[in-house]
Amino acid sequence: MKQIGILSDTHSYLDSKVFDYFKNCDEIWHAGDIGTLSLADELAAFKPLRAVYGNIDGQEIRQVHSLNAFFKCEEVLVWMTHIAGSPPRYNQRIREQLSKAVPRIFVCGHSHILKVMSVEKYDKMLHINPGAAGNHGFHKVRTIMRLKIEGSRIFDAEVIELGKRGK
Repeated sequence: MKQIGILSDTHSYLDSKVFDYFKNCDEIWHAGDIGTLSLADELAAFKPLRAVYGNIDGQEIRQVHSLNAFFKCEEVLVWMTHIAGSPPRYNQRIREQLSKAVPRIFVCGHSHILKVMSVEKYDKMLHINPGAAGNHGFHKVRTIMRLKIEGSRIFDAEVIELGKRGK
């Protein structure tokens, strides 16, 4: 069994509460707009990190992290990218990839809008956007997520509010 911490859109700001909430996690997944490589390095020094770059991330981050991350966690196929659109109306790049292979979990960021839902059109794929954990953007409340994966089972998903943006 693995416990996963998921966040996105930190935009160079990492709330110290993340370390408390993710202390029992086995991995951290960051869905882009990291902001600085030092922020990614701080997370990676704490727990194993899987991350993708977002549209605000510069060349330094893009040299270390890719646009897409395809991987298995336990028996669950995961795809993580930053910009996707909203289900079921994903952008063309996402739709093309989903026509080839549908992951069990699809993680994205960019919108700063927290969304967790099963997408019927794509074989009940679990769509996760953890919202935004940073202070930059239009969101009012900073959010992160945790979930557990054991074999092919995904469970105990929870949304964690870090507080108001700017606080």
